[in-house]
Amino acid sequence: MPLLTRPITLLSTAFLFASLAWADCECGYTVNGTLYTDLLETDFLHTENINETEWMTQVYTVDSDIARGPFGKDAGPKQVVANPLESRYDWAGDGINGGDAGLQVIVSNPGKGGMVPMGETATNRTDMLYGSFRAAIKLTGEKGTCGAFFWYLNDSHEIDMEFLSSQFNETSHPVNLVLQSEESMNAGFDAENTNAFETHQLPFDPSEGFNEYRFDWFEDRVEFYANGVLLKSMNGDGVPRDPGHLMLSQWSNGDSKWSGGPPKEDAVMTVSYVKGYFNSSDTKRQSDWRNRCLDIRAPNATCEVPENTAPPRTNATANTYFFSQQQNMTVNQTLSGGNPNTIASGALSIHGSIQSISTAVLLSSFVLFMTWC
Repeated sequence: MPLLTRPITLLSTAFLFASLAWADCECGYTVNGTLYTDLLETDFLHTENINETEWMTQVYTVDSDIARGPFGKDAGPKQVVANPLESRYDWAGDGINGGDAGLQVIVSNPGKGGMVPMGETATNRTDMLYGSFRAAIKLTGEKGTCGAFFWYLNDSHEIDMEFLSSQFNETSHPVNLVLQSEESMNAGFDAENTNAFETHQLPFDPSEGFNEYRFDWFEDRVEFYANGVLLKSMNGDGVPRDPGHLMLSQWSNGDSKWSGGPPKEDAVMTVSYVKGYFNSSDTKRQSDWRNRCLDIRAPNATCEVPENTAPPRTNATANTYFFSQQQNMTVNQTLSGGNPNTIASGALSIHGSIQSISTAVLLSSFVLFMTWC
């Protein structure tokens, strides 16, 4: 009988390790009970070079006809500027170039030219299919621009939170919530007469400080938030059902019915962070998830995304939670070089053989068990 106890005990030990999560959050991140497999977090307060992140500065020009206004658009790298805090231990204050710290997205006056210099950046990841996306942004107070945080596939598949600086005054501080769709495209890219458009008044001035703007995209609806408060839920045919990517943009085409402008002086929109928790349409990413998620019921196999309700403006409130700045909570996920506290040995952000690591853990446990026996 004693000889039979070893294989039974070993089997029990193997089962025990197989049912435990070998890394926190290995099965994903939950928002209000919905599980998302993938993560993308960027801390722009401590990012010195945007090219070392998962964001790509957009470079293009379009004439006034394509821009649908009196002016054309000229997007370039000089209009997207990293302005990090001097100290990696601070979370609020001026950046190294002066002004608010974070990623600066700038619209400039065109002078005598017909092209308005503008800033735009997009994620490398284009496989985002449903998720919860949020950004901390301080909008410009300079009249004549459209600042936007949005998900994009094409001009008829778009989820927008847009801010028109010409609409800001002492009594009005709106955000325009938009689902661009086939219907809005057929109406000349005007969503105002569809059920997928709403101008929502905010209880604060977006140009006076940072606030968190967020949208949660489901298969049947999109929910829009500001500082954790639900603003609007939209459904219908305008809800996208194909993968795309995140974008940050500020532009002007001189259209008096929308962006207004161009601005007389540089208009700066500053972004302190972007966080996305989402599912991937990429088969490789789906395979990675199946390999690393050994038991979704195991303790800490999924992690709840904290709600942020306080405007992220001070050292206390701007130090929001990043899974990518914790040890062993972002295995096989997308990380950026700007995160000050990321521990490389715990992050394991590159695609690796999850199964081989799990096997190594079991093998080590087997050796320890046999030694103990």
